[in-house]
Amino acid sequence: MASALSPPRLPKPKSIQPSHYYESFLEKKGPRDRDYKKFWAGLQGLTLYFYNSNRDSQYVEKLDLRVFVKLRDEAPWGSSQDPGTHFCLVLRNQEIKFKVESVESREMWKGFIVTVVELRVPFNLTLLPGHLYMMTEALAKEEARRALEMPSCFLKVSRLEAQLLLERYPECGNLLLRPSGDGSGGVSVTTRQALNGTPVVRHYKVKCEGPKYVIDVEQPFSCASLDAVVNYFVSHTNQALVPFLLDEDYEKVIGYVEADKENGESVWVAPSAICPVPSPSRPVVQKPRKLAKFQAKPPKTPVMPKPEPKGLNSGLAKKLAVSSAQVFSPTTGLAGVTAELEEKLQRRRALEHAAARTGDQQANLQA
Repeated sequence: MASALSPPRLPKPKSIQPSHYYESFLEKKGPRDRDYKKFWAGLQGLTLYFYNSNRDSQYVEKLDLRVFVKLRDEAPWGSSQDPGTHFCLVLRNQEIKFKVESVESREMWKGFIVTVVELRVPFNLTLLPGHLYMMTEALAKEEARRALEMPSCFLKVSRLEAQLLLERYPECGNLLLRPSGDGSGGVSVTTRQALNGTPVVRHYKVKCEGPKYVIDVEQPFSCASLDAVVNYFVSHTNQALVPFLLDEDYEKVIGYVEADKENGESVWVAPSAICPVPSPSRPVVQKPRKLAKFQAKPPKTPVMPKPEPKGLNSGLAKKLAVSSAQVFSPTTGLAGVTAELEEKLQRRRALEHAAARTGDQQANLQA
């Protein structure tokens, strides 16, 4: 009996490998890692991707090179291994150690990282002419990529908001790009540095002349992209200026949900917020940190020969509390006082009125 024909087996579709400027095996050790872990790594743009194998298309980790500081050769402490196969990537918020198979691989990684970060081919490394040509091609691709996108330090904020951001988050950088305030379609550069403890804020104008960006200084400089404008300021200040990169993965203010006592609705409360960046559509009212101290002390209640029933005093206090709440409303005289302070003030006023009324009643009884 003839066996049934089985359908032909089709080959599994291969995953599309991402296009990298450079890729090879890397052993990586982060600040919290006890030992090195081997990855297949690829450099694309300003991001270093890590894969479990060279057949994977989905990365498992990545490093953002926009917070790049420097590279240095470093061998493990107390190790007898060849120090030429180790190097360290220093970022603004952490240091990552790498181990490669050869000195040539180390120089290749260092060369490609410097090429994409600083937009220049490093000729001071031990590289062959073919390697330098590969980095030149990567440089052209990276320049073309950056010309089509805004730099990470460009934010749609006003001049005042830019100053507040640089003041509040100095660890995120000190150079920020923003739209020009004159409505010409250009951009402005805001920087903030400290001179002997005194903040120094400067603003620079960048004009748009066709496809070029011209930095309006004593000797105007023309750039092909906004990213080139940022690199100009960084390179001409010996890297004293650092592009602003706000870390949006983590919140800066601790907040919680609380039920409103008046209407019962849930509201978001952030008591640790200090001087938030004001929104152009909603003014920010800052709450006082400490309660105001009252110098006036309430008069002492005189001793009565015959105490009045408790119901009289309690009812009188309630009526006075209601009347004082009508007088001292937030919309009239306590607009800048917190709800808690207002409640305490109302209680204080009620006690004062109750004591005064009690004193008048005692005087009438004695008379």
